[in-house]
Amino acid sequence: MSPSLRWRIAALIGCAITISYFDRQTLPLAVTAMGRDIPISNTRFSDLQAAFLIAYAVMYALGGKLLDLWGTRSGFFLIMLWWSLASASHGFAFSFSMLMVSRFLLGMGEGGGFPAATKAVAEWFPVRERSLAMGIINAGTALGAVIAPPFIAVILSITSWRWVFYLSGAAGLLWLVWWWMDYRLPSMYSNPDEAPAAFETALPWVKLFSLPEVWGLVIAKFLSDSAWYFYLFWLPKYLYDARGFDVKRVGYYGWIPYAFAGIGCLVGGWFSGWLIRRGHSVNYARKMALGLSAAVMPCIALVTHVPVHLAIVLFSIVFFGQQSWSTLVMVLPADLFPQSSVGSVAGLVGFGGAMGGMVFGLVVGYLLDHGFGYGVVFGIVSTLHIAAFVLILLTVRTVTSLPALGRKVYAT
Repeated sequence: MSPSLRWRIAALIGCAITISYFDRQTLPLAVTAMGRDIPISNTRFSDLQAAFLIAYAVMYALGGKLLDLWGTRSGFFLIMLWWSLASASHGFAFSFSMLMVSRFLLGMGEGGGFPAATKAVAEWFPVRERSLAMGIINAGTALGAVIAPPFIAVILSITSWRWVFYLSGAAGLLWLVWWWMDYRLPSMYSNPDEAPAAFETALPWVKLFSLPEVWGLVIAKFLSDSAWYFYLFWLPKYLYDARGFDVKRVGYYGWIPYAFAGIGCLVGGWFSGWLIRRGHSVNYARKMALGLSAAVMPCIALVTHVPVHLAIVLFSIVFFGQQSWSTLVMVLPADLFPQSSVGSVAGLVGFGGAMGGMVFGLVVGYLLDHGFGYGVVFGIVSTLHIAAFVLILLTVRTVTSLPALGRKVYAT
């Protein structure tokens, strides 16, 4: 099997993640234009994000299990079809309740995206290449967010905000054709003697809840994704409300932190793999890269005390650190668990992250609507990755394949 084929698969999945993160930015970037037709306060904005994240969290957990049952190819196809139609449905909304329904449906679809990506990485990549492969895939989060501000600004300048959602849905439907034509299990491209070996164990889904490693990753993701979803959903609104930006200036500056997020995905994944190739253990490589990523995050506490150009620099630093962190956390299920359980574990971990984003998003909306400024919010956010890293050190003592806890199964 050609190595170039593996990286082509990573690029294919990265494009899907790009579309998903473009879809997520449509509402925050178009919210001012939408407000002329459908009034949206800070609390209502939080409610829309909560609707997305509740559905996203539940589907993240269940979607991982469904992917283990359906297989990556069919499962990802159905997931993308659902979320593309849900994204387009925002354009047909004429009331706040209709927007809530569309946001909920979008969350249901996108909840299966990263479990599918993690499962594909476990199927296609050896351990020394997994972190870089996940970095390439995770860079799609940044690419989608980089493309969104200028692209959406152009759309809003020439037509209705509804076309933002119609075009985002169309992009997902086009990707489906590419996916169905290209994605197969590695064994279908390989000689029989190159097919993946039998997996040692399949962990029953209920058994996962007894493992401290699972709980550690879930709660760590809850903490760190509380920060990430705040950045993702509230950065444009912060620039509008606190820095006086208009749509044009958000389009001009808003992509910069996300560009650094993409670099962070690649650097974090590359650095961890480089440490392994230099002879360090997987445990050392993953934790060293995670620790360095978390170490830069507290600087965001300064963002409300500096001029706007330095605020963009600080956002860029923490976006770099966040997505380096995220890449490494997402590859840990593939390091720790058998391939037959990777989707389920990744789903539970993502569930924790989405719930963190939902809970903290509601807290942010309440704080801002009740007289607390962004300084308080950024002060809280600055501590979350450090706490998450300490939790991983305590619960994941060694990053290595866990001992047999289930039944034997074989690759198909």
